[in-house]
This record gives sequence, structure tokens and C-alpha cells, in this order.
Amino acid sequence: MRILFTAFLAIVITSSMVSSSWADLKEAIEAYYENRYGVALREFQPLAEEGVVEAQFYLGVMYAKGRGIAQNYAEAVRWYRLAAEQGFVKAMSNLGSMYSNGYGLPKDYALAVRWYQEAADQNLSEAQYNLGVMHKDGKGVPRDLVKAYMWFNLSAAQGYEDAYRARVLVARMMTPEEIAQGQRLAREWKDKKEDCSPATSPCP
Repeated sequence: MRILFTAFLAIVITSSMVSSSWADLKEAIEAYYENRYGVALREFQPLAEEGVVEAQFYLGVMYAKGRGIAQNYAEAVRWYRLAAEQGFVKAMSNLGSMYSNGYGLPKDYALAVRWYQEAADQNLSEAQYNLGVMHKDGKGVPRDLVKAYMWFNLSAAQGYEDAYRARVLVARMMTPEEIAQGQRLAREWKDKKEDCSPATSPCP
């Protein structure tokens, strides 16, 4: 009986901690969007250190933009990386941008592409746009206007405004056959994602 009671108590304590962490996270996010950055920072910091992925991401944003704390790109990279390694998609994209711009670490286009790709594959429009830019400019990957058009097309389909303009500009450098190929690749990518079922056939 003592063992069962101890196990039950552990579950109760864990559930209480999760509820408390969620309440703190909610308060921190609300404070952030109300520009109460000091409050947000106090709430995010301990949560991030506990491994709460959303808090790690927001803490990275605050360090990157100097909101509520002195701007520190190296710290932004640290928190983005921790969140990205836990699978937080926006952190992956932001980490890619840090590598692309050389903020807080040496500029590395190949690693920028790697993180943009991770996020783009999970249908984040911003990352799809950025990946298109890398293909258009030949940074971290061989220059490929067809792939650039494909990613711009996917991003634009989600309403990402910069992708609309980029798609028009890159199309001016392409033949009609290349544009058709880019459109086909975008359709195939979307069809593949729609056909994937996490329960039976997870997307690669």
C-alpha cells in the first residue's frame, strides 16, 4: 500500500507541477505580447531552464531582439538551439536565420539550409521562403531556380507576402518549362504531405 500511495503522490505532484508550469507560461506569453518584457523575462527564464520548449524559444527571441534584456545573439542562439533540438519549428527557422546572418556564431550557409529545411519540411511558411532564397542565391546549396520557385510557391500558398514577390521575381529568370517544373514539384510535395499519416505512415 505504501508503494502505491508513493506512486500516486508522485503523479499528483507531477500533474501539479505541469499545471503550474502551464499557468506560468501562459502568463509569460501574455506579458510578452503586452510589452511587459520584464515580467515575461522573469517567467520565461526558469521555465526555459526546466526545458519548457516554448519558453526556450521566447527567451531566444528576447535575447535576439533585446527585449527586456540586453541584446545578446550568442544567448539567443543557445536558446533557439535548445528549442530546435526539441523539435520546435519556429526555433529551427530562427536558428537558420542566425547561421545565415552570422549572428552569435560564424556565418554558415550550409547549416542555415539544414535548419531551414527542417522547418520547411514541417510546412512553416517563413522557413519555406528562406529556403527558397538560399536556392535562388546558391547559398549553402547549388543555385537552383526551380527549387527556389517551388519553395516560394509553397510559402506563398500559405499567404507569406514576401514569397509572392520573390516568386514573381524568380519567374522572370526562368523558362516556362522551368516554371512548370517548379509548380509540379510544389504539388508533389503537398500531395506527399497530405498522404502521410502519422499514425500509419509517418512523413520522413
